[in-house]
Amino acid sequence: MGTVHARSLEPLPSSGPDFGALGEEAEFVEVEPEAKQEILENKDVVVQHVHFDGLGRTKDDIIMCEIGDVFKAKNLIEVMRKSHEAREKLLRLGIFRQVDVLIDTCQGDDALPNGLDVTFEVTELRRLTGSYNTMVGNNEGSMVLGLKLPNLLGRAEKVTFQFSYGTKETSYGLSFFKPQPGNFEKNFSVNLYKVTGQFPWSSLRETDRGLSAEYSFPIWKTSHTVKWEGVWRELGCLSRTASFAVRKESGHSLKSSLSHAMVIDSRNSSILPRRGALLKVNQELAGYTGGDVSFLKEDFELQLNKPLMLDSVFSTSLWGGMLVPIGDKPSSIADRFYLGGPTSVRGFSMHSIGPQSEGDYLGGEAYWAGGLHLYTPLPFRPGQGGFGELFRTHFFLNAGNLCNLNYGEGPKAHIRKLAECIRWSYGAGIVLRLGNIARLELNYCIPMGVQRGDRVCDGVQFGAGIRFL
Repeated sequence: MGTVHARSLEPLPSSGPDFGALGEEAEFVEVEPEAKQEILENKDVVVQHVHFDGLGRTKDDIIMCEIGDVFKAKNLIEVMRKSHEAREKLLRLGIFRQVDVLIDTCQGDDALPNGLDVTFEVTELRRLTGSYNTMVGNNEGSMVLGLKLPNLLGRAEKVTFQFSYGTKETSYGLSFFKPQPGNFEKNFSVNLYKVTGQFPWSSLRETDRGLSAEYSFPIWKTSHTVKWEGVWRELGCLSRTASFAVRKESGHSLKSSLSHAMVIDSRNSSILPRRGALLKVNQELAGYTGGDVSFLKEDFELQLNKPLMLDSVFSTSLWGGMLVPIGDKPSSIADRFYLGGPTSVRGFSMHSIGPQSEGDYLGGEAYWAGGLHLYTPLPFRPGQGGFGELFRTHFFLNAGNLCNLNYGEGPKAHIRKLAECIRWSYGAGIVLRLGNIARLELNYCIPMGVQRGDRVCDGVQFGAGIRFL
């Protein structure tokens, strides 16, 4: 086997785990180093053949869509770069355990003097795989068991069964996922599920049995998801001491809704970003496709992150939302917004801001929340360059409000209502980043603007989750 000699690129090595080792049997021919290498790097080349070793049930058309750009490379550097990009696309399909790339001079009667062959050595995933892991949600944890049938029909389709048992929620579901060949961001999925959740702040238990279908696609720098969901909901009281307002909400309902979500995310990390911005907008319309629940719901999330001197980061965030019932029937406690807790307005207990009855929090139809944050390295930088980099000192100022609106009044009255009785808090603490999975916060909080009925957490408050204000 011949060998391509080229000056290695820092991010794209000519040997190593990304492109496969050349092996002990590879022949290294002594050549005049500088002249040959310089000529080969700048010389025009042609990719004549792309080979795949290790394919079994994977269809050729799904593969061709991912490696087509390799044939467009004009020189050795481009071949290496486009081969690396093709490898990443193949791994993203979720059907291969390993992908190695070998670049070689072309052999055979039809070989051109500047021809190259690219070989992808792949190892397909087994037909049935299982997993066991733990998952962290917003101030809750769960154990997750899963079975997966990857590459079911040979074109990166996936069927997944998942069971989750958590501190507040138990669920199981069956899903089918199908990406569009050549464009993984465009994909279709169907989900069948049952979820049982407990919400102690409202003395409420909810069981959802549903079916959903969604289609995701990118437009320019935005990601969009269009979804239909039909769910049979059963609400009940969590305790005998539940308020009459919660008891009145108990019973069965059928919700059929259409929703759309748009996301623009330029952050370098979703857990503890140092730079970039996030904009997320959601709309949901229920009742026009069936069911006995009708409303229009809008909410958004905005976050900006700016790096400062001394490895510090300034972050600001703003959330808001509004729910408008359609018809004479009031909104359901299961559809309203909730606010307060270590992941939103710190210094208040979980979802303990806003309308309540006999100690049970009922949620609201409109809310807003904002936060200012300063993240700095730990004092004296213990563990610098190692474990200590996972920790950050955290200074924050949060504010927000949640209420019900009279939609017969005008926008000025709505703004005035949302500006009344603002809850706010400030404090400092320590943040621990758990990889790209979740983050933990231990803060000392001083709540302010407390209203009658609010439940506060004055002093040390612990939070765990993936989405923080």
